[in-house]
Amino acid sequence: MTSEQDIAREGEDRENTDVALETRNADTDTGTDTDTEDDLVEEGEIAGDYLEQLLDVLDFDGDIDLDVEGDRAVVSIDGGNDLSKLVGRKGEVLDALQELTRLAVQQSTGVRSRLMLDVAGWRAGRRSELSALGNAAAERVLASGEREELTPMTPFERKIVHDAVAKVAGVSSESEGAEPNRRVVVIKD
Repeated sequence: MTSEQDIAREGEDRENTDVALETRNADTDTGTDTDTEDDLVEEGEIAGDYLEQLLDVLDFDGDIDLDVEGDRAVVSIDGGNDLSKLVGRKGEVLDALQELTRLAVQQSTGVRSRLMLDVAGWRAGRRSELSALGNAAAERVLASGEREELTPMTPFERKIVHDAVAKVAGVSSESEGAEPNRRVVVIKD
């Protein structure tokens, strides 16, 4: 059981967290876009160094490319023969590697990273497949009028499908279910 004191302490902790976030956001708001882009470039460089060391330990070949897209750093590894091992089945190893890389950046900067990692173009290819899937499902629902449930997907995958469906007038999408069986449902407006 929780006591009233515990509940009060939790409320104070939330308030302190909210104040810290507001202060951080205010600091960020006063900066320029260049500061933000410089921070993202720094994230990419830290991630690139981390991944380069990992490739050396694994004795894998690969070229690391750093970029900034919107509000996140994007790091790509291309060119090696063994890179499919870093993608894994359905991108599971890639997702884990991305999370480890984000943690390495956070350890260095003290700020949670949102960087995106791609290996051997897998994520870019998957993005194209999912966009086509979302568009096709939206067109089918528009024609038939019946809702369509897609197979379970990761949050990254669902976001891409939602974006594709949003581009088709007359239909919308929502996510239903609980992880790991959460899926996109496309419905006619």
